[in-house]
Amino acid sequence: MNTTASRPLWLMVLLLVALTLFATTLGAMRLPLASIWPSGDEVLRHIWLTIRLPRVLLALLVGSALALSGCVMQGLFRNPLADPGLLGISSGAALAVAFWLVLPLSVPVLVALYAPMLAAFIGSLAVMAVIFVLSKAGDGSLSRLLLVGIAINALCGALVGMLSWISNDAQLRQLSLWGMGSLGQAEWPTLLVAATLIIPSSLAVWWMAARLNLLQLGDEEAHYLGVNVRVLQRVLLLCSAVLVAASVAISGVIGFIGLVVPHLMRMWLGPDHRGLIPGSLLAGAILLLIADTLARTVAAPAEMPVGLLTSLLGAPWFLWLIFRQERSPHG
Repeated sequence: MNTTASRPLWLMVLLLVALTLFATTLGAMRLPLASIWPSGDEVLRHIWLTIRLPRVLLALLVGSALALSGCVMQGLFRNPLADPGLLGISSGAALAVAFWLVLPLSVPVLVALYAPMLAAFIGSLAVMAVIFVLSKAGDGSLSRLLLVGIAINALCGALVGMLSWISNDAQLRQLSLWGMGSLGQAEWPTLLVAATLIIPSSLAVWWMAARLNLLQLGDEEAHYLGVNVRVLQRVLLLCSAVLVAASVAISGVIGFIGLVVPHLMRMWLGPDHRGLIPGSLLAGAILLLIADTLARTVAAPAEMPVGLLTSLLGAPWFLWLIFRQERSPHG
């Protein structure tokens, strides 16, 4: 990591720690940090440990995973608008999880804990493979990728709608809330499952940061510099699919984090993925933590779906980015 990016990254780490501690005290019920000590209130400490802390940690995991997935995809496709939501990857994962929710199978308890993530992984990987093949078969232009993403989003949305139509009332409510994105189901077991998938994938992506830099020069140039381009692309696709799958399976569809965060970090830290990857990871965790804290507190004791807040932030950013590129002489 270069020294230019190290200072901002350490500042982000300190900010993340402070926001994490602060977020655990906010919600429908205020929980002062003094209540978590052994001398504090036993009931408040139990709420903090079993409800508040798992949710905050899950927000950090999911936010970092979504941002890192967007960062990888933008580097892999060499396209600034590559994003799991815009390209339909999140929709593919959502469709697979919807199939699991509406048409459940009898499986052992341990398998059932990972089954939604496995379904989301299959769905996201299938869509990523289609997009990657199409981008290589054609000219790989931005318009082609976006049109493919629009078609996939429309198809997956229609199929999810059909599943919602045949579902019962309980399944319909679960699909509706899950489709808007929420971290309300956070528990230690789900947090552990997410961590076993997200943390290793994130470390693997960080380990490949230098080779991802070489990939920006083009496939042929990277090959001559000693990079096994095909293997690197496949591994990055797998890691990105795992990150999206784990996030969508637990929290539902939370959009625009994978688009907004890598752009902000690239503007601030530069294009070097050795700093951009950890920067995107930290910034994604910070952004979703802030959004989820607002979702828990703005309408307390009611709760807003966090996906709505991220969309309210991301949609204007996306429009600004499009108009900015149109005005750019090199756009």
